[in-house]
Amino acid sequence: MCRLLWLRAGTPFDVTPHLLEFGILCKNSEEYQGHGWGCTWVSGGQWHSHHTLSPIWEDDLTRFGKISLFLAHARSAFRDEGIVVENNMPFKRGNEVFIFNGELSGVRIREQGRIGAEKIFNYINRFAHHGALPGLTKALQVIEKRTRYIRAMNLILATPERSLLATSYNENPTYFQMYRAFADGLDVVCSESYPLDGTWRPIENRTVMEL
Repeated sequence: MCRLLWLRAGTPFDVTPHLLEFGILCKNSEEYQGHGWGCTWVSGGQWHSHHTLSPIWEDDLTRFGKISLFLAHARSAFRDEGIVVENNMPFKRGNEVFIFNGELSGVRIREQGRIGAEKIFNYINRFAHHGALPGLTKALQVIEKRTRYIRAMNLILATPERSLLATSYNENPTYFQMYRAFADGLDVVCSESYPLDGTWRPIENRTVMEL
């Protein structure tokens, strides 16, 4: 399954050292993370994106410079299927972006989307009228009730103004648990810890929160 990275700070910071570390942990992951990668960042109040089928550790990770909000996703395609750049996250709809890591079996919902992660992204939007965090919470409750088994369901849903995180897993916590760290005004969430001048703390299973 995939790897996720989210970074935010009050002032622009150099994302390069974080991406280089993220690329290393993706390359060394217990599951293959080489089915392409993507990232999205805010500049001038708007989202900008980069997607490629190259593994993250083979791409130029020095091109992005200083950014105040950045999300990255390294893909491990389910059953090695659907390996096209259009299936690489982050997905974007309007002013909202989405990254996902997990695996669900026997999902009984009807929704548009090329792959399961995109269907979940679109399905969550059905509950937007409840408000950002309550809507996400309600959507995930319904998905859980209509799914035979959730191996894991980790996601981050962000606009330039706010970011929401949900994490849930029923096996392999050493792989699926998310981690958060604060360092010199920088807030970081990642699928794994990496060398950072800050203290990493595990995010509790079955958390739904605003970052």
